[in-house]
Amino acid sequence: MISRRLFAQGVAGVMAAGTLAACSSEKAAAPAATATSSAPGHTTFASLKQIQAGPLNIGYAEDGPANGPVVFLLHGWPYDIFSYVDVAPILAAAGYRVIVPYLRGYGTTTFLSADTVRNGQQAATASDLIALMDALHVDKAVLAGYDWGSRTAGCVAAAWPERVKAAVLVSGYLVTNLKAQQQPLSPAAERGWWYQFYFATERGVQGYTQNRHDFNKLIWQLASPSWKFDDATYERSAKAFDNPDHVAVVIHNYRWRLGLADGEKQYDAVEQKLQTAPPITVPTITIGSDFDGPTIDGAAYRKMFTGKYDHRILKGIGHDVPQEDPTSFAKAVMDADRL
Repeated sequence: MISRRLFAQGVAGVMAAGTLAACSSEKAAAPAATATSSAPGHTTFASLKQIQAGPLNIGYAEDGPANGPVVFLLHGWPYDIFSYVDVAPILAAAGYRVIVPYLRGYGTTTFLSADTVRNGQQAATASDLIALMDALHVDKAVLAGYDWGSRTAGCVAAAWPERVKAAVLVSGYLVTNLKAQQQPLSPAAERGWWYQFYFATERGVQGYTQNRHDFNKLIWQLASPSWKFDDATYERSAKAFDNPDHVAVVIHNYRWRLGLADGEKQYDAVEQKLQTAPPITVPTITIGSDFDGPTIDGAAYRKMFTGKYDHRILKGIGHDVPQEDPTSFAKAVMDADRL
């Protein structure tokens, strides 16, 4: 989802530098909010599993005690579950049961039927999370995410607040309003949406299909210009983009947001609720990073959160907040759980 308003500022900065380069948490008490620093450098998860949930067979990583309070960590585009490879063990060590699912179109998450629309609209990914919670017999959980993951967590918190104990949302309130999406931005801001306009064309579909590996690595570089990730780190995540439905889901997501693709009727009730811009009432911590530019202070979306609330600012951090600063992200999760 990268580049909401002024991502162009980040792009310009990079170019100027010459680089284009099954337990309810209602019943389980929150562990002590101590983010013990687990040195970054994990390359694997404690366990990888699969489960049928709704229209999907969902792949997910799991860590921590089976009877601990549950946290779902949600990744974005173009990233994957390895955004949380250093966050999960911190939370597990603190007593949480940590679930990190591949979103539809990523990694080992697959569709059960060839006839299912490869739909990337927000109501679909939010419904996927509810289906996963049901399949795992989780009544209520802490949700945390960035990019698509932040939007998905925010949509669930807005549409199903009874299922959410607390939320951590990078970049704040990202529930998409289709009418607002039709309003033009300044030329400089529109520049930051280049990849979405590209995806609106058949050339873009072909280009992303053929070049997704290098395309997504470029997005990583543009969205987090100060993050000096190595090739091995990128390659671990790049495998997730080989999912046979990845291109279709990504293209649909961005075309739907621009009003160029229809959603599915089965999600109409949820989508209609989301289109009213419902406030998020559950305890929430929002995080602003350098990627957010002038909206880093959270003031632009503060009114959308009506429950217990805190906002954190992480300077020097780009778009993939949990992978770039796992300790701060894990602490935000534990602090949100105790608001």
